[in-house]
Amino acid sequence: MYQYDQYDHLIVRERIAQYRDQVQRRLNDELSEAEFLPLRLQNGLYMQRHAYMLRIAVPYGLLSSKQMRMFAHIARKYDRGYGHFTTRQNIQFNWVELEQTPDILSDLASVEMHAIQTSGNCIRNVTSDEFAGVAADEIIDPRPYAEVLRQWSTFHPEFIALPRKFKVAINGAVEDRAAIAIHDIGLTVVRNAAGEIGFKVMVGGGMGRTPIIGSTIREFLPREHLLTYVEAVMRVYNQYGRRDNKYKARIKILLKAVGVEEFTRQVEEEWVDLKDSAQTLTEDEMERIIAYFKPHAYETLPAIDPAAERADNKAFGNWLKRNVKAHKVPGYAAVVLSLKKTGVPPGDATAAQMDFMADLADRYSFGELRVTHEQNIVLADVPQSKLFALWQEAKAQGLATPNIGLLTDIICCPGGDFCSLANAKSIPIASAIAERFDHIDYLHDIGEIELNISGCINACGHHHVGSIGVLGVDKDGAEWYQVSIGGAQGNHAAIGKIIGPSFSAQQMPEVIDRLLQVYLRERSDEERFVDTVQRLGVAPFKDFVYATPIAEAGRLIGEDEYA
Repeated sequence: MYQYDQYDHLIVRERIAQYRDQVQRRLNDELSEAEFLPLRLQNGLYMQRHAYMLRIAVPYGLLSSKQMRMFAHIARKYDRGYGHFTTRQNIQFNWVELEQTPDILSDLASVEMHAIQTSGNCIRNVTSDEFAGVAADEIIDPRPYAEVLRQWSTFHPEFIALPRKFKVAINGAVEDRAAIAIHDIGLTVVRNAAGEIGFKVMVGGGMGRTPIIGSTIREFLPREHLLTYVEAVMRVYNQYGRRDNKYKARIKILLKAVGVEEFTRQVEEEWVDLKDSAQTLTEDEMERIIAYFKPHAYETLPAIDPAAERADNKAFGNWLKRNVKAHKVPGYAAVVLSLKKTGVPPGDATAAQMDFMADLADRYSFGELRVTHEQNIVLADVPQSKLFALWQEAKAQGLATPNIGLLTDIICCPGGDFCSLANAKSIPIASAIAERFDHIDYLHDIGEIELNISGCINACGHHHVGSIGVLGVDKDGAEWYQVSIGGAQGNHAAIGKIIGPSFSAQQMPEVIDRLLQVYLRERSDEERFVDTVQRLGVAPFKDFVYATPIAEAGRLIGEDEYA
């Protein structure tokens, strides 16, 4: 994995010193909260409902065991013993004290981490495929290019005050596991007819108030021009993106306003002067970065079938089916540690679990871990012969729930329990649904389904692209929940459609049950929930959900009361 060079160390040290002085001035009332706000946001510090929250960057989701142990240390010393892994492949600590935040950043710097670019109107933490470097369908490892983008964007003087926040995702495989279509810029590796490596460039994806699937503005960009072309996109956005209305400031709104063809023309015109500039990536520079991500010293191992060896252990078999993924090197597998145990807020991990996951990484996976945008943790390089031992250990620590990709693998933002922007709570809804469907055989029968919950329209829970999406809304001062179905991420990304009026919190488990009943009744062989929805449309699901009131769970609002 990437190691800080002298410039990284210097930048982070100087930023911490600067921030420490800013915090002291705030504590001394030499800075007002309004003056301090942009300064703290530049360092990933938010004010939430009850306390400050610090968001720490995990570039492209890659962690060392040492860095994970630092998270455990921070959770114990500065927080309440846990952290929350997010859909941006970051981690958040929700109960930090302002005066201690410079010390937290200093501790992070000791393991080559920071909180830069986790907030504010800048280029945010670049995200990627959690199976980068090991996926069987990978064309090239995207992490070196993600690292190049990180270095280029950090404190870029032209892009530190953009019209709005800006998110970039990069995928290097045939299957899109980085959700590139819902990012401001989505990059996916492709080969042209000559076999050369380059990128397909999508722009203008996003969720929030105006969910949009990104548009392709270039089918093939030679990889040496990655930075120059992305800079051309950024220049056009920085110049023409709206600054008078933050709800219309994202690049997707600009693209919609001028049209894809005109936007592409402007980018190509801007690119003319950048194309062969000093920012063109040389082979030497790329080889330097790629060297940080060279493959581990894999052993020559026989490919085995762990399920066959433990055929009498159904629980282990379920875990293998859902939590273990194929690896490009024979004899190895990638393992997903589930942070979705029923009764625990999705994405949360205790300090003890973080230390434990770091230990697992050291003993089973070359000391590395990955954070997924589905809020789980991956050990990417586990020998197949050690899967049973790993499962036994993970199970004892509550990290082996065999539900990856199933209904209870819920993506969920912190919602109204923490976030000052939220209209409604998310965590209690996730908990109630998980408890209602906490039966592994039933979950396996339902099959792949993504349930995503957001506490407000900002869509941190990615509800727009959930097979079932739940959005918390405020209705006359009460918390209600709007439901959409048919959303999808990946190669066939789609925005879900709202089924009708919103529901009370108490009604939500029954609503999900009714949606599933329609699916189980109408599905064809091997058809996923999202496939059935896209084939039949919303109508049969809506009709059944609203056919009769949900008993003992509040009321169903009328058709004229859309939230």
